[in-house]
Amino acid sequence: MNNFISELIYSLPAVLIAISLHEFAHGYASYKLGDPTPKAMGRLSVNPLAHLDPIGTLCLLVFHFGWAKPVGVNPYYYKDRKKGMAMVALAGPAMNFMIAFISILLMGLIAKATGGYAGTVVVYIFNLLNYVFIINVGLGTFNLLPVPPLDGSKILGAILPTDKYFRYMAYERYGTIVLMGLLYLGILNGPLRMIRSGISNFMWNIVAFMFQLS
Repeated sequence: MNNFISELIYSLPAVLIAISLHEFAHGYASYKLGDPTPKAMGRLSVNPLAHLDPIGTLCLLVFHFGWAKPVGVNPYYYKDRKKGMAMVALAGPAMNFMIAFISILLMGLIAKATGGYAGTVVVYIFNLLNYVFIINVGLGTFNLLPVPPLDGSKILGAILPTDKYFRYMAYERYGTIVLMGLLYLGILNGPLRMIRSGISNFMWNIVAFMFQLS
């Protein structure tokens, strides 16, 4: 129980940050492309309560990858529907990777400034940043999978012929069931772990070079 509570004080705020900013990025990107829907639905917000999906949030807490409640958008407001949908979809994972990099950058700054010796508050901040980093890399990576309704399926739509794209998206209602099955069977664990590790190492190498950390 103590271990669960100890992890929760880090993982819960990290999950709320990841979800809120991911969905805000979707809504803001669509709004900037001329779509008033996200604003009308109250999704141009960083309030986690506006974005939480119970199952997706639980997956984030347990597996460190998951999803939030989709932002309602209307692509008919975009000049180019397919391109607009791809840009809106990409905004969410891009925000997660940006947050992850800022987090590990701050971790590097703390490590450089303290030389490994820090008080309780600084240690908590460092550990929280680490969780923010891990969960945002996980959320960004998972959502790039080209499986409806994840963001990757919309990004894929930008390169598919229109008829094939809409045929592919017709299966979106089955996507969540497929994803849950893949997660339950552990089929995605290996590939996702490799991708997350590659992205994490890439970011860490940049920060280590910047601060001359070993």
